[in-house]
Amino acid sequence: MVRVFSISLLAMLAGLASASSLPAQEVINQPVHVMEGWSYEDCGSSSDAIQVKSISLSPDPPKPGQDLTVTVVGTAQQRIEDGAYADVVVKLGLIKLLSKSFDVCEEARSANASIQCPIDEGEYTVVQTVALPKEIPQAKFSVSVRGYTVEDEDMLCLDLKVDFMRNPFPRFGF
Repeated sequence: MVRVFSISLLAMLAGLASASSLPAQEVINQPVHVMEGWSYEDCGSSSDAIQVKSISLSPDPPKPGQDLTVTVVGTAQQRIEDGAYADVVVKLGLIKLLSKSFDVCEEARSANASIQCPIDEGEYTVVQTVALPKEIPQAKFSVSVRGYTVEDEDMLCLDLKVDFMRNPFPRFGF
């Protein structure tokens, strides 16, 4: 279950950087990217220092008990320093399964990620493989990621949905 949130943390590794807070009157209108069995929405703004260009999974859709390879392409518009963090909330319907703050740079070090803090401006591609536990229940999960700089400024906003429900009618394409 805890591994589900790692998808969202990998998105943070795409190009971590600091950003200034959004003005209160700014309207955010980002498309929802829908794939087979999962989707994500970049709920940040164009002024955020991390601009996620794409997220892809293999296998798609993800399957409990299998390795999941996540590829994130993004741009760091500013340098990120140690101390950046992400608040991650994983829900099953209205039930909150996990609510935790993670040190993004420490998570990158622990995962032996190809990108380590400090991170300079530029485009990055991060490919990370995680083992999904076979005990993941057949359910739909939502993951909310809010990233912040060491100065507590907005850095990234992602909302992900992952559907581990098995298709009851696979032969009919439903």
